Amino acid sequence: MRVLVLGGDGFCGWPTALHLSEAGAEVVIVDNLSRRNIDNELEVSSLTPIQPMRVRLAAWREATGNEIDYHRFDVAQHYYRLLSLLREFAPDAVVHFAEQRAAPYSMKSSWHKRYTVTNNLNATNNVLAAVVESGLDIHVVHLGTMGVYGYGTAGMKIPEGYLRVEIRTDDGRRIEQEILYPANPGSVYHMTKTQDQLAFAYYNKNDKVRVTDLHQGIVWGTQTPQTQRDDRLINRFDYDGDYGTVLNRFLMQAAVGYPLTVHGTGGQTRAFIHIQDTVRCIELAIENAPKHGERVKILNQMTETHRVRDLAKIVSDITGASVDYVDNPRNEDAENDLFVENRQFLEMGLEPVTLANGLLTEVTEIAQKYAERCDRDKIPARSQWRAASVGAGLPADADQPSTAG
Repeated sequence: MRVLVLGGDGFCGWPTALHLSEAGAEVVIVDNLSRRNIDNELEVSSLTPIQPMRVRLAAWREATGNEIDYHRFDVAQHYYRLLSLLREFAPDAVVHFAEQRAAPYSMKSSWHKRYTVTNNLNATNNVLAAVVESGLDIHVVHLGTMGVYGYGTAGMKIPEGYLRVEIRTDDGRRIEQEILYPANPGSVYHMTKTQDQLAFAYYNKNDKVRVTDLHQGIVWGTQTPQTQRDDRLINRFDYDGDYGTVLNRFLMQAAVGYPLTVHGTGGQTRAFIHIQDTVRCIELAIENAPKHGERVKILNQMTETHRVRDLAKIVSDITGASVDYVDNPRNEDAENDLFVENRQFLEMGLEPVTLANGLLTEVTEIAQKYAERCDRDKIPARSQWRAASVGAGLPADADQPSTAG
């Protein structure tokens, strides 16, 4: 099995590349190190120290004897380099992580909105167009988001991608069909993921590209068995207001004696998945590729749902941290319910890593170990969803974005 991992230096991409390599796949990574450049822009680093790619790959080779090849270029801009690599490597699957992944970052300013749209949509279209032009039978596995659905479910379970609807014709007939579940993005980032869905549907219909689109919940945790093998392999731990995911932020805040920042009432219900399950789900998706002629396979990649205030209470009970309710920078309902179908991964054999005190302690220990690297000024979430903030927080060289890929 040959697998090309686009965005293989990132929070999900790096542990996925290692997991697939250890499982026996021949893995090649493409990344232009955009996430590292965004660290420079935001003037905040991963809580865990991330080694240069050369060091990371050498450490993996020393630990396992496995080689992972690496190419540095921008998937959103360097189309012909991508096409040439597809033809040379001839992968069985392309795992597509090469998108700007943070909703708050996408809402920081008009520049960040435009960058997110340009980067994400061009990257996805380039991947699909290159697969078609290569003439190869390549399975595209894309990491999407539960956020394409929105969060108002009216008590029903969100199905896996498709919604059965009934249409009444003028002559009284009833016609049933399945459509993509109506999109309801909550940020510019989520909007790009809804557009990805349409691109996949089109290329699947027109060019018979085999696609699996994974609608993933919020990822928590940091380490996988592979990244734990050597300190040089350690995964990212983002805690800042733009890239830090809510549970990891809570655990880090508790570790450094900072009140847990709950936005609004904390009544937002979100879907979650541990990073160990993320990499396993990618492997399962590759192993269970759609058949030729089959429509886009959509899987809900999550294992449990929780209200934010309930998560804060769990962390507070374990650590003794105080809880601070702050204004919500997002434009969203104060309270919502979320019921999600995830049967397909369970039927494939996924055994979920659910929220447990032992795992929370493990993440907290990492946060404590590297607490001196925390910049407390970067903890608050300052990216605002409403128009009053547009134009704030522009990078120094706004007309020459250096963080695409």
